[in-house]
Amino acid sequence: MKLNYDRKSKDPTYFIQMGIRNGKKTTTKNVKRIGKHSELLAITSDPLAYAKKQVEEFNREYKEGKIDMSFKIDLNEKLTATGDTASKSATLNVGYFILQRIYHDLKIKDFFREIQDRSKITFDCNAINRFLSFARILEPRSKLGTFDRLDSYYEQPSFDYQHILRFMDLLEDNYDSYLEHLFLNSEKIVKRNTSVCYFDCTNYYFESEDEDDEYVDEATGEILKGLRRYGPSKEHRPNPIVQMGLFMDGNGIPISMCINSGSDNEQKCAIPLEQKIAKMFHGRQFIYCADAGLGSFNIRKYNSMGGRAFIVTQSVKKLSDKLQEAVFNDYDYRRLSDGSPITIRHMKEFDRFKQENLPLYNDTVYKILNADKAVDVGLYEEKVYKNGKTQMVKSKAILKQRIIVTFSRKMMEYQRHIRNAQIERAKKILSTKKVEDIKKGAHDVTRFIKRTSTGKDGEKASDHYAIDQSVIDNEEKYDGYYAVATNLEDDTKSILEINSRRYKIEDCFRILKTNFNARPVYHRNRKRIIAHFMVCYTALLIYRLLENKLDQYGTHFTTENILETLRNMNVMNVQDAFYTATYKGSQVCTSLNGVFDLGLDKKYYLPKELNKKIKKISN
Repeated sequence: MKLNYDRKSKDPTYFIQMGIRNGKKTTTKNVKRIGKHSELLAITSDPLAYAKKQVEEFNREYKEGKIDMSFKIDLNEKLTATGDTASKSATLNVGYFILQRIYHDLKIKDFFREIQDRSKITFDCNAINRFLSFARILEPRSKLGTFDRLDSYYEQPSFDYQHILRFMDLLEDNYDSYLEHLFLNSEKIVKRNTSVCYFDCTNYYFESEDEDDEYVDEATGEILKGLRRYGPSKEHRPNPIVQMGLFMDGNGIPISMCINSGSDNEQKCAIPLEQKIAKMFHGRQFIYCADAGLGSFNIRKYNSMGGRAFIVTQSVKKLSDKLQEAVFNDYDYRRLSDGSPITIRHMKEFDRFKQENLPLYNDTVYKILNADKAVDVGLYEEKVYKNGKTQMVKSKAILKQRIIVTFSRKMMEYQRHIRNAQIERAKKILSTKKVEDIKKGAHDVTRFIKRTSTGKDGEKASDHYAIDQSVIDNEEKYDGYYAVATNLEDDTKSILEINSRRYKIEDCFRILKTNFNARPVYHRNRKRIIAHFMVCYTALLIYRLLENKLDQYGTHFTTENILETLRNMNVMNVQDAFYTATYKGSQVCTSLNGVFDLGLDKKYYLPKELNKKIKKISN
């Protein structure tokens, strides 16, 4: 701050003037009136010396963070006219400063600097990747929508939309090296728990009705399958899909991913991606953990070699008759809590409403079965014939593994509660006599409805519908039972605890699809489709690292609360002199500032202060 007055005036007015740098804009503003020369003569014989002393005092208070400023406000002043069709908010987000801290620690800027140094690229790849990743977390939109909203961030990034598209092509060209870079540098931010690697697949749909055709690679002559293809989807949408395979560590932080055609068998993508991960781990051993759909014979066999191990869920219904007989044989079951022997009959019959039985109701019982023959657990393998055709046949191979069968009374009651509601819906369908209009499915309520046709010779048969009790009885037989297959010799409780954390990978997919709006995908170009998911993956990694940091700090919040706080951390420019926060304090805000020490919990910020913060975490 400095003294400002008209040196040519006989009776100048003295002001304290502040130099302001707001982004790329530099200006000066009179922030406090000291008084006219003639007015100050009433209190001092040397008004100029008095004014200079006031400036010194103001600078001292400024350093302490407490200053007295005055502004004139014209209540009749109109808004500045713009060429925008719709009015935009004047607030600027600073919540991304926290995301920027993690982004910086991942050294992504260094990765893109190396790429640009060996190319003729002139646009800032890091800036594009940075704000595409932040926008996916804070305000997920299409790439064009993100481009239109770049002015909602404090830094006001500037690049062209065409640069975004060119960058996405470049990002896909460096697919493997980029994902490896993210993993290796994430280890410097938090300690990665890679003793167990969880794997799962999901699908993403496109706003299109046409799938991609196969095409021939002009260089190799290889026939390549299109990426957007029709395949099995839980949503049953009539849209082409792509498949994402995701590996996650024991803390729910992603390790790597793969993107495949929507019509591919998901079991075939596990091993290739696992081989890439093994190289990144440099010989570190790990346990492969997945659900039954990703626990094929080949996957189990691969994870029985090289010091690896597997824990995969196992369908009790697919066990051989011999093993199912052992499951339902009420012998050798033990409580998981203390290892004491117990029978399934007792578990099913005790009074669950008695207080003394509550520990038993919350407990699980288990039995261990040896299942070295792959055919006994219903595994299939691909058989290749001499003519080149392939067929899935039951595997008769020997595979060292054991089955841990568990039973839970609480789970049994829950499954029966769900089924009883479905049976009631089936009865309602029967009462309305619209069975023919209901589409049937493997888990649809119409599976409980049996059709019988009767009619005399020469006459048209008439259909009769009724509840099929045999289907209900067969399903109830498996209520409460659960099984996992493993080649580990560890204690049962440890194995089941490892398997129980598989829900975190489903949570990763939920965040991508629900919070980050990773679908539907609007790209058509193969490279840009893959690049889109690379951006989504970067956003997921940054968010999971942030969440892990909060957990280490001793605080845990829902995804919705964390994202809402970051999205609401906006500031507003007040006459270019300072910014005022438009957000309120919260538990999440306090924890974020405690962990990252960015001081974003104040009501007012000077431009110089915010500029220093972002410069500190960007360089």
